[in-house]
Amino acid sequence: MSTTGSQRPAQVSAARRRTVIDALRRGAVPDSGLDLLATGLDRFVAALDAELDSVASGGSVFKAVRGEYGSGKTFFTRWLGERAKRRNFAVAEIQISENETPLHRLETVYRRLTERLTTSSFPASALRPVVDAWFYALEEDALAAGATEDHLPVEVEKLLVARLAEVSRHAPSFATALRGYRAALADGDEATAAAVLAWLGGQPHVAASARRSAGVRGDLDHFGALGFLQGLLTVLRDSGHTGLFVVLDEVETLQRVRSDARDKALNALRQLIDEVHSGRFPGLYLVITGTPAFYDGQQGVQRLAPLAQRLATDFTTDPRFDNPRAVQIRLPGFNQESLVGLGLTIRDLYADAAEMPERVRKVVDDAYVADLAVAVGGALGGKVGVAPRLFLKKLVGDVLDRVDQFDDFDPRQHYRLTVVGSELTDIERNLAATVSGDSTSADDIDLEL
Repeated sequence: MSTTGSQRPAQVSAARRRTVIDALRRGAVPDSGLDLLATGLDRFVAALDAELDSVASGGSVFKAVRGEYGSGKTFFTRWLGERAKRRNFAVAEIQISENETPLHRLETVYRRLTERLTTSSFPASALRPVVDAWFYALEEDALAAGATEDHLPVEVEKLLVARLAEVSRHAPSFATALRGYRAALADGDEATAAAVLAWLGGQPHVAASARRSAGVRGDLDHFGALGFLQGLLTVLRDSGHTGLFVVLDEVETLQRVRSDARDKALNALRQLIDEVHSGRFPGLYLVITGTPAFYDGQQGVQRLAPLAQRLATDFTTDPRFDNPRAVQIRLPGFNQESLVGLGLTIRDLYADAAEMPERVRKVVDDAYVADLAVAVGGALGGKVGVAPRLFLKKLVGDVLDRVDQFDDFDPRQHYRLTVVGSELTDIERNLAATVSGDSTSADDIDLEL
């Protein structure tokens, strides 16, 4: 994320402002309201919006985002996810990890997708509302075609078969499970309906009685997961959604797994890319994020030549001329100027809701925000690119909150920057250690004001 100044909407609701400020106070990326912070991303907007429009029209897109730690990859993907939601996409963000979500087990990736599926109307997991909306849409289509109430179940079944014909070629149990879910609801058996829907979402260990009732067997496997994803896209489209935006975050963790698991995961990623480009998943916008070391190093993408070829992108030119339409895009990260610009944006956003906004702007003036940015960067060994999370956490929680609550608080007199190891990420802790020789403190760094 590169930020050069505030371009926030003139009117911001209290709820959106609170969501953003509360997340920054915790040192987290906000789940929503990111357009309030996303200044400096203009160069990506035209290309990414065109890709979202293409997906909404039945296309599919794969995108790889590269950036160092702290460059704003999570922010960027959530910002793009918000743009997708405004186009009525469903959205899912999945953290790749060796133990919780190994990429080489696509059935687990699919399960996490359904667990974290959100829409503009429903939080995670939105699978059940989506499926219910799909059956409602089938009923409406059947009635519009002239079906009577007595013949409605038969006509809905015909539409179900027709809509899922392509899916059933690869995963016939997807349609079978949907029938079982609808039948359980018709019988008033909520427990069985919930169990069948859980199985449809890739959950393991569903009761055998529920599976028998729905006519399905076993658990979802690696190969069936792709068919179920295809089915989910069909259900989303027919229930009124324009597409599905999926983020596979922190894919660079593959570099730390066993070599056999890493090779399987890289091949699974290559398979996903090929399937997206083949047109098997109309309505899917798939994004992965990773560090430059993952894309360029021998323990990452370069380990599998076919995958490296698919992701190859020229980054030898000036970043100003990067192609946002390319399969891989890079986030340049922060410099001192952009970090200060972001701080001023947050200061103004905070001040708008303060009891005495002019006092907040006067006490935490532009010069103080700049000095705090320098100090936090110094606490992390001068690595400004890694500083945004900690800088915003300190700015909101240690400075702005106190100025807002205490009339006589002046950060120039009453605040001394401290960085405690327990509030740092591993990367930040290592950088702090290079400054102080102690990974738990940077108390010797003062704001020279």
